[in-house]
Amino acid sequence: MQGTVRSFDPETRSGTVLLDDGTELPYDAAAFDASGLRLLRFGQRVRLRVAGEGAQQRVTFLTIATLPDPR
Repeated sequence: MQGTVRSFDPETRSGTVLLDDGTELPYDAAAFDASGLRLLRFGQRVRLRVAGEGAQQRVTFLTIATLPDPR
């Protein structure tokens, strides 16, 4: 799954991504830390893994779209 960074707070290492269908999903520090990245920029394309369904969806991992998924 891919999306676009909508927000990123470097102090909390959390933010939100906008999926291609317009859905906005939050991500927490654990999802960001799993990426090994140092920062994200507004508008940056990312690839992500999501757990849960519907309103319970949450981002568990995200990385820059051009980087390989370590899975």
